[in-house]
Order: sequence, then structure tokens, then C-alpha cells
Amino acid sequence: MAIDQAMMGRRVSYSRAFAGLMMRDLYVLRREIGPFLVRVCMNPLLFLFVFTYIMPHMSGGAALNPTASMAASAGANFSTVLLPGLMAVAIMFSGIAAVALPLAQEFGVTREIDDRVMCPLPIEAVAIEKIVFSAVQSLIAAGIVFPLAYYVPSTPVAAHVTSWWFLAVVLVLASLLAGALGLTIGTAVNPKQIGLIFGVVLMPITFLGCVYYPWTALEHIHWLQLGVLVNPIVYMSEGLRASLTPALGHMNEAIILGMLVFFLVLLTWLGLKGFRRRVVG
Repeated sequence: MAIDQAMMGRRVSYSRAFAGLMMRDLYVLRREIGPFLVRVCMNPLLFLFVFTYIMPHMSGGAALNPTASMAASAGANFSTVLLPGLMAVAIMFSGIAAVALPLAQEFGVTREIDDRVMCPLPIEAVAIEKIVFSAVQSLIAAGIVFPLAYYVPSTPVAAHVTSWWFLAVVLVLASLLAGALGLTIGTAVNPKQIGLIFGVVLMPITFLGCVYYPWTALEHIHWLQLGVLVNPIVYMSEGLRASLTPALGHMNEAIILGMLVFFLVLLTWLGLKGFRRRVVG
């Protein structure tokens, strides 16, 4: 009985400490809401404005945009193709920026991470809090980008949600996956080199992540269609495409969910292992 009470007390203590870290991070986010909104909105807004508003109004705009021609041949328009892809990019970048960039500072010369791990929580729980908090930011980012991608394009977006539960599951898994990827990157890369990651790693996986085209459109480049399957962003994009624009070709929904869970478990394990190594070492 005494052991059970001690375990219950420890769980309550852990829950309060975890909630305290979340409240602290949410307070900091509220104070920096302006830069957060700019970071989330600027890239998709510019992309949408140029490719789905300016170019359709230009003479021969479709000829300048091969992806638009591909979308048209599939019975859709480029705006419809972009909606789920840009939401996936917003989730990914927000999640990674919310974890990897702060870790670069906390693992730096000042070692601010030591103050955080002094809270009454296991080291791994501190890292999990970072993933959960980054997922909250990713969900907010997806909610912000959706109206931009829906209303900015000059051509109407054909979005139709066939299953709200599937959309909710994809959003949650994708947001947690983005945070786990950020934790893995933040603990594996030297803090001084974190800026290089956005050019060397994030840009390639974005352009090869089926963001600007459906995965099924790669059927004529079979080696590439198979190669991109190691990219977790593919399953974020395809999951949102299956949820929001099911008329376009997309992967099997069971495969999407299975691979999102697989990469979430894998990257969380790698991130937790790297976080403990960096903290203890």
C-alpha cells in the first residue's frame, strides 16, 4: 500500500512538473506571438501569391508552371494540389523550429538546458515535453495556413473532408512527428551548424516530400517514387491530401497512418537517446 501511494505521489509530481514546463513555454510563445506568426505565414503566403495568384493572371502562366499543367491534366488545379502540401510544410517547419533552434541555444556555451532538466522529471520526460509543445505550435501553424491556402489563390480550391477523424489523427501524428524530427536534429547536430541543416537537409526533403505534387504523379519516375518513401514528409503531405483533397491520387490511408506511427516512434527514440547523451555528456 505504501509503495502504491509513493508511486501515485510521484505520478502527480511528474504531472505537475510537466504541466509547469508546458505553461512556461506557452507563456513565452504568447509573448513572442508576432515573430511566430511571421515565421509561419511568410513562406506559404509568398508561394501562394506568386504561383496561384500572380502567374494565373499572366499570359502563358500555365506554360511557366509545369506542375499546374500536371494538376490540370488530373482534373484539378495547382491551388488544390498545394493546399495539403503547404499545410504539411507549415507543420514540419514549425515543429522543427520549435525544438531544434531552442536546443541549439540551450546546448550552447551557456548550457541553459541544465536549468530545465533540474525540474522533478526524468530527462526523457523533459524531451517529450518539447515534442508535445512543438506539436501544439504545428497545429496552430496548420490552422493559420489553411485559410491562406484556401482563399489567396485566384482559382477555387476543391477541398472536401470525407473523414474528420482521419484528418484529426493525421494532424496530430504529423505534428508530433515534426517535433520528434526537430528533437533528433537538435541533438545530433552541433549547435554552431544548426543553420546549415535548413539548407542541406530540410530543403531537399521538402522538395522531395510530395508537397508540390501527389506521390502518385511520380509513377513515371519509378525509382524516385520508391526512393522518397524514406522521407517522413511524404506521409504528412499524403495524409493531408487524402483528408482534404481525396479526389486527387494519394497513398492508401492505412499505409499513411502506419508509416506516420513508424517514423514517430523511430525519431522519438533517436531524439530521446540523443537528448540524454547531450545532457549527461
